[in-house]
Amino acid sequence: MHALQLRPPPRQVLGEHHEVLAEALRDGINLAVWQRRLAPQVEDFTRLLLAQPQEVSEALQIEVGDDESLRLPALLPGLVDLQGHAAFVADVTWLVQAFACLLGACRVGLRLRSLSQPMCPRFHVDHVPLRLISTYAGVASDWLEEGGMDRRRLGEPAAEPQEAGRIRQLQAGWVALAKGEKWQGNEGAGLIHRSPTPPPGERRLLLTLDWLA
Repeated sequence: MHALQLRPPPRQVLGEHHEVLAEALRDGINLAVWQRRLAPQVEDFTRLLLAQPQEVSEALQIEVGDDESLRLPALLPGLVDLQGHAAFVADVTWLVQAFACLLGACRVGLRLRSLSQPMCPRFHVDHVPLRLISTYAGVASDWLEEGGMDRRRLGEPAAEPQEAGRIRQLQAGWVALAKGEKWQGNEGAGLIHRSPTPPPGERRLLLTLDWLA
């Protein structure tokens, strides 16, 4: 009789260079994080953007050509006169290109939102193959190492860890590639994470990219 082959628990990889994002494609890794610093022009733009009274809510489908060129619709067209707009759009475009190239994607879904309340306040897993998550300003997403919570009790408030030392947090500017339940071979091992609650009176600016095709 063959010994039962147990899958090792998923791991997370963090690094200061963008090459670390490719680690997300490896088996056994459900999170790769590029611990980057935003360019000053981009930081300035996000600060000015969140000082505006209106909410940001952009949802775009981006087509990728056979030559890996992007057909990127205008992003935040009403704010082109805001200082740093071009630098911000260039930064988002670079992330979309990198994401599409890494996956060989033909279509990418982009969402950019300002948030004063958590979208998903309970720890959960995403039912997608792979999602890019980057908070440009404000508090960033919480996540758990494997074993930080019983997966069978996801969504139960009483089952969530209360000790601060068990809850890991991304930082503004960092770029995360998080595997979900629909990545082949990652079933039952999607990254456990949740949206943070911004301090009263503050907002966060969140970018997510999804692999659509």
